[in-house]
Amino acid sequence: MSKVEPVFDDTQSESGEGTITLYDASAFAGMHKAGRLAAQALDMLVEHVLPGVTTEALDELIMEFAQQHDAIPATLNYRGYTKAICTSVNHVVCHGIPGPKALREGDIVNIDVTLIVNGWHGDTSRMFAVGAVPRKAERLIDVTYEAMQRGIAAVKPGHTTGHIGAAIQKFAEAERCSVVREFCGHGLGRHFHERPNILHYGVEGDGVVLKPGMIFTIEPMINLGRASVKVLPDGWTAVTRDRQLSAQFEHSVGVTEEGCEVFTLSPKGYHCPPYAAG
Repeated sequence: MSKVEPVFDDTQSESGEGTITLYDASAFAGMHKAGRLAAQALDMLVEHVLPGVTTEALDELIMEFAQQHDAIPATLNYRGYTKAICTSVNHVVCHGIPGPKALREGDIVNIDVTLIVNGWHGDTSRMFAVGAVPRKAERLIDVTYEAMQRGIAAVKPGHTTGHIGAAIQKFAEAERCSVVREFCGHGLGRHFHERPNILHYGVEGDGVVLKPGMIFTIEPMINLGRASVKVLPDGWTAVTRDRQLSAQFEHSVGVTEEGCEVFTLSPKGYHCPPYAAG
């Protein structure tokens, strides 16, 4: 679940600490376990994201999956949120609430899952194409995935959070897409949201210096149209103001001595649609 900066600022984490936690090898092992299970949950959904299926039904499948694997959906009852996942369809940027409306042929949907396993948070999201989708939607999905990958490639000790944002912004804007500013990635581990914030735009060298042991998400939201968004009266659902399509991918990563580890890789190789290709 992405952070609205006014809600989760970069000076105070949920744990009440203003410092950035540097985690050890045992923590990385815990994050790998949680991240892998979250990725498995998204893998499980591949065969269920079809025309006629409701996002509420997908939410129920994740609840069942979590219960079967002794995990807890982090979003469930988080600050009043009542669902196990977020489902953001078409022009919904993030934090879409599962409901009774059925998916339709040609929709694109981001499904965001965070599972708590032995106290560790595995946070990841992926785009799903519902049946055959328009070429512009396919292209947006491809651009968003590549933008995330370029952000991950910028993670190494001595770089800054600005290197991550700059890599994402440079690529997305060169592809004539826009980067959402209102939401960002975040530190995590024992808590759902910690420092540092990870902006998906910026300047190399700006921000926090990356050090081994840091753990955070990279989760760019890329719009086909303009970058501006608004939050609906439900207090959660963020949509594009121009109603153009939006896409998002998310991985949880940890900074190592050499670069970074990705905790939320798909066990089935389902990284970017079409997932049937593996």
